[in-house]
Amino acid sequence: MANSEFTFIAITPDGVQQGLVGDIIKRFEQKGFHLVGLKFMRASENFLKEHHIDLKDRPFYASLVKYMHSGPVVAMVWEGLNVVKTGRVMLGETNPVDSKPGTIREDFCIQVGRNIIHGSDSVESAEKEIGLWFLPEELVNYKSSAQDWIYEGQEGRPQNFPALPRFSSKG
Repeated sequence: MANSEFTFIAITPDGVQQGLVGDIIKRFEQKGFHLVGLKFMRASENFLKEHHIDLKDRPFYASLVKYMHSGPVVAMVWEGLNVVKTGRVMLGETNPVDSKPGTIREDFCIQVGRNIIHGSDSVESAEKEIGLWFLPEELVNYKSSAQDWIYEGQEGRPQNFPALPRFSSKG
């Protein structure tokens, strides 16, 4: 698929506890994005510290790591045209109060500390996050039969499409 990219999306413990996993996956599927990786797991504190390392100097860093470790998360990799930017729009603003109607956070959240979902904010951060959360062999490379109906003027991915990008493997 021309200009296809990948993004990392994680449903956080509050989203899992509220039973929103199916609703969130459904929104990405209905938009036409292609699920290539999914894990249901409880990440270690050290792993979460590494994931949120860019926030280490922020006053909420320790509480964020502790919260993310408090329950299971659903980690996903989605593929599609402009999936990073579109995914961020679908999520809504970090603070749910500022989110537009119809976004995930506006529909399901009240407070910034419980905003149920994380999404990569750039192609570069997506590559980093995917490489941290998934081994290359954990990503499934397949052609969706719906792809030709979603993307105009393209034949979708050819049957013998190249392997997924080699994201750096977990350290």
